[in-house]
Amino acid sequence: MKVLSVAIPCYNSAEYMSHAIDTLLAGGEDIEIIVVDDGSAKDNTLEIAKEYEKKFPNIVKAIHQENGGHGEAVNTGLANASGVYFKVVDSDDWVNTDALGKVMDLLRSVIKGNNTLDMLICNYVYEKVGEEPSTVRYTNCLPENRFFTWSDVGRFKNSQYILMHSVFYRTALLKEIGLKLPEHTFYVDNIFVYKPLPFVKTMYYMDVDFYRYFIGRDDQSVNEKVMIGRIEQQLKITRILIESHDLSRLKEPKLKKYMAKYLAIMMTICTVFLIKSGKPENMERKKEIWHYLKKYNPKMNRMIKHTLLGAIMGMPGKGGRKIIIWGYEVARRVYKFN
Repeated sequence: MKVLSVAIPCYNSAEYMSHAIDTLLAGGEDIEIIVVDDGSAKDNTLEIAKEYEKKFPNIVKAIHQENGGHGEAVNTGLANASGVYFKVVDSDDWVNTDALGKVMDLLRSVIKGNNTLDMLICNYVYEKVGEEPSTVRYTNCLPENRFFTWSDVGRFKNSQYILMHSVFYRTALLKEIGLKLPEHTFYVDNIFVYKPLPFVKTMYYMDVDFYRYFIGRDDQSVNEKVMIGRIEQQLKITRILIESHDLSRLKEPKLKKYMAKYLAIMMTICTVFLIKSGKPENMERKKEIWHYLKKYNPKMNRMIKHTLLGAIMGMPGKGGRKIIIWGYEVARRVYKFN
């Protein structure tokens, strides 16, 4: 049995995937690296994956599938995972090897002990081209180096969210809840870090800079122009999140508050990029996504509208739209996303 399974979704990733794999190999024999070639056709991604599998047969699995998108590659990784814990590392990102060693030591001790750990959280670092690295840590809102529950969680800042970069799940939990990400859809990482949360009972936070999140390629899904061009994908994911849980029924207040804030962020992203597109028809689509939330679950709609972001997004008219975009640009510069 492996301690940790790491899925690396790859699509025409030959230029940079080796760096991701090499950093994970530092985990030794207790790690399982599942390299999923998602139907790459323009380079030798699959051949590189197979070379690693041949060289490290007890660590690396190379899997080829017809192109199904990032979500289907994660699904394939999870289906083939034999580790007690599961993580996703994108092929253009990498991990800190010292932090990986500490994570592996912790997970080994958890497996040998009497506590069940559903979710481990570590820091992640923005590696943005032309800028100094910037770390997102959770020292102000999560207890360090101990097991805790949602009742122990503090207040998350606007720059702090549990992202795919920062989270490790107990593999069995993901399989038990039947987590399955949609095919041929971008931004599925939001489902990955949202849908399992009500099923997570025990957590642990390590203040180590584990994940290195690279931002800078023009074709990346988080590039602003790309996001505007794929706004339909963002709307699809947001609808899936709306339908996944009735937040008004959650019993744990801090979990409810966190998930409402996360959903408000998703509604905000849709609103901002529909406005920034400059297309008149997208003004109607902006109304439609908010109407969808209200019609699907009026109680949840009121919850979102009572968040700060929800209130701002509801500002009417041309003046309201200007304030929304101004606020987004300020946040983008401060928190250095996109």
